[in-house]
Amino acid sequence: MIQTVDFFTPIVDDPGLFGEIAAANALSDVYAMGGRPISALNIVCFPSQALDLAVLREILAGGLRKLREARVALAGGHSVEDPELKYGLAVTGVVNPARVRTNRGAQDGDALILTKPLGTGIISTALKAELVEPATVSAAVAAMRTLNRAAAEAMEACAVHACTDVTGFGLIGHACEMIEESPLGIRISAADVPLLPQVQSLAEMGLLPAGLHRNRDFRAGSVTVADGVPLPLQDLLFDPQTSGGLLIAVPAGEASMLLERLGTAGVDAARHIGTVTSETPGRVRID
Repeated sequence: MIQTVDFFTPIVDDPGLFGEIAAANALSDVYAMGGRPISALNIVCFPSQALDLAVLREILAGGLRKLREARVALAGGHSVEDPELKYGLAVTGVVNPARVRTNRGAQDGDALILTKPLGTGIISTALKAELVEPATVSAAVAAMRTLNRAAAEAMEACAVHACTDVTGFGLIGHACEMIEESPLGIRISAADVPLLPQVQSLAEMGLLPAGLHRNRDFRAGSVTVADGVPLPLQDLLFDPQTSGGLLIAVPAGEASMLLERLGTAGVDAARHIGTVTSETPGRVRID
């Protein structure tokens, strides 16, 4: 049995979409562990004196839509009065004990596959400044509200050694977790990392969330950047994600099969972005 809790504040103006994104984000932890989510509880902090209850109804309806898509039962929930709106879910799932995926266990030579494009943190920051194109916002929302269910099902047939969902710590932060307390390192090809549209130009404009700087500072001692990698592209690898994709470590010989399965399942953004290696123990190298 797996239980996870996700709880955060709005990043889109549409209450229904916010509910869908929150639910997709909460379900991802179970998918990343190779599990199947089966039930969920709503958790709500709501400023009832400042916002109409119709907003809350739309948020909960959005969350329920995503749970139904995932075939997960809503078992109830809890709510409190709070000056800041927050919504999340506690999710329970099941997994075969022999097939539990964790963010540890990657092996030398493994290929790293990322299933969703990066950039949601930067786009959210640009949206607040009204400097982002509507099509870019739509692409980010589409990525965030997409379940990681198809990606999780696609990796079932592969000998996955490690898996995590990419969220607030950014790609580099979650990659570092994969090699902590191990004799291995990771090499990431920055040019191969999938990105949301317009996001690199937004990074060039300096529209970077505070969380990105915190992520970079926290992992500064574990990261090496090759000469020639543009700074905006480096920034994107530290960008905190909401409802990001799965980062999967799979034997190199199965990488093509996994990418083919992901493509067949409609996970079109999936890319082979790097390698687990003994050449850079304890470090992530960005090439």
